[in-house]
Amino acid sequence: MATDVVVPTLGESITEATLGQWLKKPGEAVKLDEPIASLETDKVAVEVNAPVAGVLAELVAGEGDTVEVGKVIARIAAGAEAVTSATPAVEDRTAVGQAEAAEPPAPAAAPVSQDEPVAQTLSPSVRRAVLEHGVDPSKIRGSGKDGRITKDDVIIAAKSGTAEVRAPSPAPAPVQAAPAAAPAALSADGRKEERVRMSRLRQTVARRLKEAQNTAAMLTTFNDVDMTAVIEARTKYKDLFEKKHGVRLGFMGFFVKAACMALKDVPSVNGSIEGDDIVYHDYADISVAVSAPNGLVVPVIRDAQSLSVAQIEKTIGDFGKRAKDGTLKMDEMKGGTFTISNGGVFGSLMSTPIINPPQSAVLGLHRIEERPVVKNGQIVARPMMYLALSYDHRLIDGREAVTFLVALKNAIEDPTRLLIDL
Repeated sequence: MATDVVVPTLGESITEATLGQWLKKPGEAVKLDEPIASLETDKVAVEVNAPVAGVLAELVAGEGDTVEVGKVIARIAAGAEAVTSATPAVEDRTAVGQAEAAEPPAPAAAPVSQDEPVAQTLSPSVRRAVLEHGVDPSKIRGSGKDGRITKDDVIIAAKSGTAEVRAPSPAPAPVQAAPAAAPAALSADGRKEERVRMSRLRQTVARRLKEAQNTAAMLTTFNDVDMTAVIEARTKYKDLFEKKHGVRLGFMGFFVKAACMALKDVPSVNGSIEGDDIVYHDYADISVAVSAPNGLVVPVIRDAQSLSVAQIEKTIGDFGKRAKDGTLKMDEMKGGTFTISNGGVFGSLMSTPIINPPQSAVLGLHRIEERPVVKNGQIVARPMMYLALSYDHRLIDGREAVTFLVALKNAIEDPTRLLIDL
């Protein structure tokens, strides 16, 4: 008897998703709660786990299909005898061609040593990285969930030489297709192109950012900050900090604390517009942008004003790890009263970040670089960072935006202020 695999509840107000990738193929054995498919929602990727142990007998939905919550997308048959009868109900869009589907099931593989990487289905981004760097994925130990290989694992292996570099394999024989299919990969002048369907997450990001530009009266104000004091504090205490709290001391902990203090002084920056009302929040739920395989996601640090620097760093570290694993929860992406985006980790010198509605402001951090500045009448080199505050001018005046940035600057240049709430 087969057990239906249905689309799980995805969160409040989310009724559908896109089936991004099948992690298992028909005929393969699955364990209880083992991920078998990845769904893309408006906010984050969600894995669908097997409700029972058995064999994946049938795929009811294909990759790229829009599926509703509660809809059946696959069926799992109990018992190993189901392997021979398992057949896909929809086209397997990840296969190279029809010839693969006709091959008999491969014999069961010999047990793999615990010291050897386990063969696995690679995500599109990981497959692309493997091809770009020419590495052997079977030699890479994955750091993702259930030992899955991530894009970062591929890049690290390529740089360190821990994975054997493979010579490019000869191109497979072309699969016979309709004559009109070949020109689809070529531009009008005969050059190669790649057309990839925009993910649901990217569609939502594009729509929301454009809505923010169309709705808010956006303006960006800049300032710069001398990072000397924070760098010295971090250098002096980072080893003790990591030993005591089990997490590295970064710069984001300082900036989140400083932002919470500045938001308390200038509450409109932490507010939002709802119809004809202005909502002022007596708490600071800070959205922080972190990297995920499919792009940036923005989980929320709840009640950041009540957290210590160590608690903030632990929360951000946990968000970063789970963003790479694709295990962030929907509720962790909701809300937020103010956003901090650190483009400096990618080398950005200056930017004008876009507000994340219904928030009214976003702080952009950038790279630290030594620049000549005047201190006490002398030209000296200092590690400087540009700060950018984009804000909704309907709610926040220029005076308030500058006051916020100056308060933030003062706290970072004199971290003692963070201890005495000054």
